[in-house]
Amino acid sequence: MNGVHDMGGLQGFGPVQPEADEPLFHAAWERRALGLTLAMGASGQWNIDQARHARESLPPAQYLSSSYYQIWLAALERLMLERGLVGVDELRAGHALQPAAAGPRRLAADAVAAALARGTPTERPPQAPARWAVGDRVRARKLNPAGHTRLPRYVRGQVGQVVQVHGVHVFPDRHAATHGGPPFDEAPQWLYTVQFDAAELWGAAADPALRVSVDAWESYLEAA
Repeated sequence: MNGVHDMGGLQGFGPVQPEADEPLFHAAWERRALGLTLAMGASGQWNIDQARHARESLPPAQYLSSSYYQIWLAALERLMLERGLVGVDELRAGHALQPAAAGPRRLAADAVAAALARGTPTERPPQAPARWAVGDRVRARKLNPAGHTRLPRYVRGQVGQVVQVHGVHVFPDRHAATHGGPPFDEAPQWLYTVQFDAAELWGAAADPALRVSVDAWESYLEAA
């Protein structure tokens, strides 16, 4: 979707300020926010792309004024409310007021390390040959989707070169568009890394040595 979250290439937000020896968390509540997000993600009531869409569809003023983990928490509240896993009154109270909902999977504390190490593979068997090969010149399609997409706005309409073919993977746009919980619509597609010259993206004033690589699903691309 075209939202304030898609900030790549935009100006006016100031430079990135790296923090020397940055800790994993700046406050104890951030650690808890990550833990809650992982635990509820393991419930199986939504997928990772639905979670991303919940974050990027927050109101612009809220998104821009929130910190990283504040955004995560706000999206988690939305997902849980939509699926009846929490009530507005419970969010206000800060604790459960009703018995726990039946059905969602639970991630036990002693299973967390193994679950994180295992991950959730997205590769699927191909049903058709890849349309593009390494070295092909392709154009990122001009898309203005209302839902989730992984195609950055600043590459749309621009020409690049395929530099890697990754196989067939879950298509995030359709994955995020599944209504409610499982089963999720994966609609797998071939996935490529496409490299763009900075001048193609930002004009002659761009650094001539700069290249930008973007992972793009097959339906994002057309022949150049």
